Amino acid sequence: MNELDVLNVFCGPDGSHGNLLGVVRDGRTHPDPASRQAYAAELGFSETVFVDDPERGRLDIYTPGTRLPFAGHPLIGASWLLDIEVLELEVGDVFARQDGEFSWIEARPEWAPSRTLRQYASAAEVDALEVPEPGEWVYAWAWEDEAAGRVRARGFPGRGDGIDEDEATGAAALLLTARLGRALNVTQGRGSQILTGGPGPEGTIEIGGRVRFAD
Repeated sequence: MNELDVLNVFCGPDGSHGNLLGVVRDGRTHPDPASRQAYAAELGFSETVFVDDPERGRLDIYTPGTRLPFAGHPLIGASWLLDIEVLELEVGDVFARQDGEFSWIEARPEWAPSRTLRQYASAAEVDALEVPEPGEWVYAWAWEDEAAGRVRARGFPGRGDGIDEDEATGAAALLLTARLGRALNVTQGRGSQILTGGPGPEGTIEIGGRVRFAD
């Protein structure tokens, strides 16, 4: 077994783009939070997930500079890689499913870390944005086709940890879906695609995307 699998999550329709994810299948290789944080910083991906129990789907998620209780693209990637239907997090159980080329998770908006959702008048305005100074986590978005639920978005973590722009952000798409109250088809970053569904029972949201092994 490889210590590390590297995936692209939320790939575009042609399989390109997507957000890089590191998956450490055996969390015992980095048994404590300090060593996990150091390894995530060394890898430099927007998120790295450590698998503490592959059968129960118990996971631990880190950015290069902090631990996260919930994040979208690590859960999509891990559920695809491990081929499991339930992921155990501190916030609660996340249900996962595979549907053709898409992997899906179901989650609650209150699990997601806080994001500033900033709407712009057009996709061109979003495309033209410069990376803002570190500070708040900004999800910049605009309608490409409101009737069809098509959104153009870019994500700026603002943490000052080397990830100036996040290529695809499931948690932010989750929050945007909850705010707008409808399913979305999001093009983020250079061409990554995030699908969402809901809100469903008790406000749950589905997040879906394609996953590939990174080249």
